[in-house]
Amino acid sequence: MIESLHYLPRAGGTHDALSERFTDLAPPLTARQAAIESARCLYCYDAPCTRACPTGIDVASFIRNIHDHNIDGAATTILQANIFGGSCARVCPTEILCEDACVRNHDAEGQPVKIGLLQRHAIDNAQFDGHPFKRAPSTGKTIAVVGAGPAGLSCAHRLAMLGHDVVVFEAREKSGGLNEYGIAKYKLPGDFAQREVEFLLSIGGIEIQHGYALGHNLQLADLHARYDAVFLGLGLAASRELGLTGENAPGLVAAVDYIATLRQSDDLSALPVPRRAIVIGAGNTAIDMAVQLKRLGAEEVTLVYRRGFEAMSATGHEIDIAKAHFVRMRTWAAPLEVLLDDAGRVRGMRFEETRMQDGRLVATGGIIEIAADAVFKAIGQGMGLAALVDPLAREIERTDKIVVDACLRTALPGVYAGGDCVAPGQDLTVQAVQHGKLAALAIHHDIQSKAEAAWPT
Repeated sequence: MIESLHYLPRAGGTHDALSERFTDLAPPLTARQAAIESARCLYCYDAPCTRACPTGIDVASFIRNIHDHNIDGAATTILQANIFGGSCARVCPTEILCEDACVRNHDAEGQPVKIGLLQRHAIDNAQFDGHPFKRAPSTGKTIAVVGAGPAGLSCAHRLAMLGHDVVVFEAREKSGGLNEYGIAKYKLPGDFAQREVEFLLSIGGIEIQHGYALGHNLQLADLHARYDAVFLGLGLAASRELGLTGENAPGLVAAVDYIATLRQSDDLSALPVPRRAIVIGAGNTAIDMAVQLKRLGAEEVTLVYRRGFEAMSATGHEIDIAKAHFVRMRTWAAPLEVLLDDAGRVRGMRFEETRMQDGRLVATGGIIEIAADAVFKAIGQGMGLAALVDPLAREIERTDKIVVDACLRTALPGVYAGGDCVAPGQDLTVQAVQHGKLAALAIHHDIQSKAEAAWPT
């Protein structure tokens, strides 16, 4: 919790001035720019961009609709495959997915069609008269969904489209999951995440109950008995530990906790901001943390990773964002010791230099000390131990995550799972959305199959 940073100075400037630093990362396309960009698309048959999209958006079709001035048609095509098309247009790593597959990468232009910005243009400018999709006739079945993040809400929306009723149980005060609590504020600014949730719910048939956490005041055995199926979109709520003495000292916090507080803050000027900060990690969350600290006024932010740049899970685009904000990056350095001042607060960290030897990461014995007023760990998250504790839940096969088949079924009949909590997974919003959609189709198929088997001949 960021209460341990209470002794730090507050962000410089007023809330309004700081808010200006957390607008959209890239400006939207104008209508003229969208027309020119959509004309660059070759509308490929069996388009590689569509095959590269985890949700299978028909990219060529929606771009052709933009070119033909049919914005609502373009948005409908996107949302049919990905109901979170608006947020994914902003947070999706298009540079390694659809845009990387674009055939324009391989000719004299050397530049892909700006698919992400065109997708955002379509969603932001659509003017639907009500929800674009209608519910199928009621099946009389009700499904429980645990977790109101992209996976859970995607599943709920698709089930509602198919005629089922859905009850979503969410631990936090707001729905949206990572979109609401875990994405950099400059990627999903303002109340965009909540507006997207409200749009999704407008299809009807979905009830969300807040304040319910699996393993606390909600048990899988009860859900399994009361509902026709259960989908688990639990996410990864537990931050991993460094395993170092002093890890609980004031000044050392999980990056996700700070990001969540920043996103929910009504007064950015009240946020504690260190003058010098260390961010430990190599993923997009680490980049988000480092960049937001710089935007809040931190003078010196150093991102430290135990391996080299080529092993970082953050995309090249994200790394470029960090460099543009003058974030220092120190690779080949593993956390060794938390350094504390006389008051027991963080004053820096000691790292040991590393290198690869025979395919293994080894310590070299070299020591690096970096001074800092606060340290933020972004070394990944786990499921936590409390969620799947009842006897029935223990029947679900797990490694560090829940094991599912290709249709997102767990080892427990009638229970499905998707998003970051399942293995394998890429920890991407767009993949979580696809998991929810595929699980909904599997749930619908399985329920229909049971009904047909029970029908007298």
